[in-house]
Amino acid sequence: MPKDAAVEEFAGLVCALKARDGRSYEALGRRLSVSASTLHRYCSGATVPEEFAVVDRLALLCGADEEERRALEAAWTEADRARRRAASPTPVPALSATPEPGPGPAPDAPAPDPPAADPPAADPSAPEATAPEAPRARPRRGAPAPLLVAAAVALVVLALAAILLGHPTRTASAPAPASTAPGRTAAPLPFTWSIGSQLWEGGCGHTYLVDRAPRAVAPPPVAADSGAWAGTHGAVHGGEALVRITLQGRSPSDAVVLHALHVRVVDRAAPLPWNAYRMDNGCGGAVTPRHFAVDLDRPRPLARPVDGLDASGAEVRKIPAVSFPYKVTSSDPEELLISARTAGCDCRWYLELEWSAGGRTGTVRITDGGKPFRTSGTKGRPAYVHDSAEGRWITDSDSGQAG
Repeated sequence: MPKDAAVEEFAGLVCALKARDGRSYEALGRRLSVSASTLHRYCSGATVPEEFAVVDRLALLCGADEEERRALEAAWTEADRARRRAASPTPVPALSATPEPGPGPAPDAPAPDPPAADPPAADPSAPEATAPEAPRARPRRGAPAPLLVAAAVALVVLALAAILLGHPTRTASAPAPASTAPGRTAAPLPFTWSIGSQLWEGGCGHTYLVDRAPRAVAPPPVAADSGAWAGTHGAVHGGEALVRITLQGRSPSDAVVLHALHVRVVDRAAPLPWNAYRMDNGCGGAVTPRHFAVDLDRPRPLARPVDGLDASGAEVRKIPAVSFPYKVTSSDPEELLISARTAGCDCRWYLELEWSAGGRTGTVRITDGGKPFRTSGTKGRPAYVHDSAEGRWITDSDSGQAG
């Protein structure tokens, strides 16, 4: 991304924290659950983290006080705005399919058609119902105004005749009658939800399937820019898709009870015969978050709650899995992390969340922007990792074991 003053200021603060601590990029990265190369890009200003949480954890590890953390958050906010501005695509003005005619014929242009003769007068003895249908041919460019007016009048006359004869017409864009009672609208949900569907394990480990040769694939992005990279390359999650659902009630006192999370597979096909591109080979972290494991290869996949593990301290600490029913309010939100894996299918799927609040019950369909999530197996596919020293994708020696 292009350097920006706000990005450089933020990178300087992060670099100062790292220098104060004295530990290596690899040692600090393990504590933060990010790779050493990712942390180095934060310090150099090559990228800005998508969320402040990872920077806040770095500040705590490096002994920053409350005032320093506030200054760091303010600097991150400005740098994140700069990153988003740089990542926003520049709108391309739409081009008209047919240029508007000028005030007169262009040089060497064919002469306009001669004025059409007035249509013959209608026979007053002919019945109205048998009037011939108006021609549907589109007038040629350059037709004189009287011909256009005559065609419009003829269409209006035919439409009125159809109504009088008991044959009303309906346009294709006319909405169907509402099935709800007049004056009633659907009540809003008592909670809000949002998703993240381009997550990487530990912030750095992920595999995408792309229908392109290595020379036509850009280098791996940072995790914060994964959505744009995947969209540009038409990439599909390979082997595993991580989806994060953030839920928050609308009221601090009225709790919303979440009862169950269901998985619905809408389509199964053979795994995609595309190349597999690994974003960061050998990535790992000290913290394994709690999550819901989904085996898409089962006939009826279930969202199974799994404990997380925190190995960042002297002892390994278990992070209890989310168990239903679970309550959320405006002051007590919840994040659900879903890990959907497959080895044998190209699966399209979505989630359903059951809830109740204030005597109401319902089910929310969780999709990827209105479309099903998509995950495809990678076993046996050619796999590549990026060699940053040579600046190109190279074959992964373990490609035959990709799952």
